[in-house]
Amino acid sequence: MSARNSHRSYGRVARLFHWATAALILTAIPLGLIANRLPYDTAEALALKAQVFSLHKTLGVIVFFVALGRILWTLVETHPAPLHPERRLELWLARLVHWMLYISLVAVPLTGWVHHAAVTGFAPIWWPFGQGLPFVPQSESVAQAAGAAHWVFTKLMIASILLHIAGALKHHVIDRDDTLRRMTRGINAPATPIPVRRSTLPLFAALVLFGIGAGVAAMPRGEPVTQAITAPQTPAAGNWQVTEGTLGFGVTQMGQSVTGSFATWTADITFDEAATNGTHGSVTVTIDTGSLTLGSVTTQAKSADFFDTGTYPQAIFTADILPAASGYEANGTLTLRGTTVPVTLPFALTITGDTALMTGQTSLDRRDFGMGASYSDEASVGFGVTVDVALTATRQ
Repeated sequence: MSARNSHRSYGRVARLFHWATAALILTAIPLGLIANRLPYDTAEALALKAQVFSLHKTLGVIVFFVALGRILWTLVETHPAPLHPERRLELWLARLVHWMLYISLVAVPLTGWVHHAAVTGFAPIWWPFGQGLPFVPQSESVAQAAGAAHWVFTKLMIASILLHIAGALKHHVIDRDDTLRRMTRGINAPATPIPVRRSTLPLFAALVLFGIGAGVAAMPRGEPVTQAITAPQTPAAGNWQVTEGTLGFGVTQMGQSVTGSFATWTADITFDEAATNGTHGSVTVTIDTGSLTLGSVTTQAKSADFFDTGTYPQAIFTADILPAASGYEANGTLTLRGTTVPVTLPFALTITGDTALMTGQTSLDRRDFGMGASYSDEASVGFGVTVDVALTATRQ
């Protein structure tokens, strides 16, 4: 049996590509569906969910490269001629489905890969070449767009697979011809088929369908993704007005660093360069906890196990601004999830005229606020949380 195709049969290479691709996608699709439905309410459940997602993602990357190889082989190989060249509509539909399959075999894993690369989170791809992609930024908006496209393209892939299987069964059960046997056993057709001129219209139609799918994916749905950089939403009561800034935090989940931020917050700052009674001023920061983003686990972070944003929509940090050895520190309390904990935030401050640049960092323990009580060890979610603040303010 030849490795190459002929006008009457498929060779070993084409058949290997076909069945390897089929096995991979028929495994990866159910794994993705299962992973999305698995709970994550305990450390053990989260670990299982992450493992299933990692397997799904890893298989998706393999599908991407196998699909590229299959498409390249198809482009340079002889195409076995159809056994029923007189059935022009049937041939046109078959080619449309084949092109939809080829496009989806690249588009589905690629959009999933872009989504993975654009956000931080658990479930890494199991390979040694890193988790990012060239030219793909860490961006919630990019991740949202890629995730939506991945969802739509997956549905087009499933529809194409079902139509492909239905066509193969029709040839085998109703027509009783050798179309399916040429791919399963590599047998030659009983007679020399008549060559048929191939049209580019099925390819064009497939591209149009995926273009429509991309348009559907781009349609706005639900709440817009918030941005990491924002200015306070209301005028400050103090003598400094924050014009821009970031309020970010980082945790470790399943051994991977995950960074997040709050998009909506206000800061009332009273500050004088000269200390009075050992104090430079005070600050009150009010945070909209519902505006947080945390990579691919944003929904989990907002749940009752962690920030519980439905019950506790705000967090408040109130502190006095004191001199410190390396600059200043905001010494006060953070009220989060109904629990008030002492917090000290060391920070550096540079004032040029009426503009101030501030950067600071501190560490918290999620257990102090009753977060993640069911995640009792750091193998799933780390105890420590690093908080980073950077802002620009102008004197009022």
